Amino acid sequence: MAIVSRYTIALHILTWLAFSAEKDEFFPSDRIANSVGTSPVFLRRILGQLGKAGLVLVQHGGTGAGWKLARRPEEISLLDVYEAVVPAPLFELHHSEPNPRCIIGNGIQPALQRVYGDSEEALKRQLAQESIADLLASSLEHGKR
Repeated sequence: MAIVSRYTIALHILTWLAFSAEKDEFFPSDRIANSVGTSPVFLRRILGQLGKAGLVLVQHGGTGAGWKLARRPEEISLLDVYEAVVPAPLFELHHSEPNPRCIIGNGIQPALQRVYGDSEEALKRQLAQESIADLLASSLEHGKR
């Protein structure tokens, strides 16, 4: 599954947990998976990444086992989530070295590094301005339609 898709699923998970946060309880992954439309096993992998980043808490064992937000939704930026589930830069350079004797092959990577770096920084600035609380409010507004 694409990294960007994992990011979208992570945002869905956190938004669902934010919606349910007033209950202050742990929710099992199969209940969250029902909203996301994917398997609980796959969801747990993403929840594990979110847990390592300090965005969710897990409670193991029988009754009451599951997941909940570790912080208030207003305190979790979309950038926090991006950094938790996107392990590498969004854009990558060639997997094999371009021909250094070719004028384009010699110059393409430095040119792309600048464009990719600037693009990713712009993305991160935008994501830092939005929170899970904002995403929840927008989702609820659109969900009414």
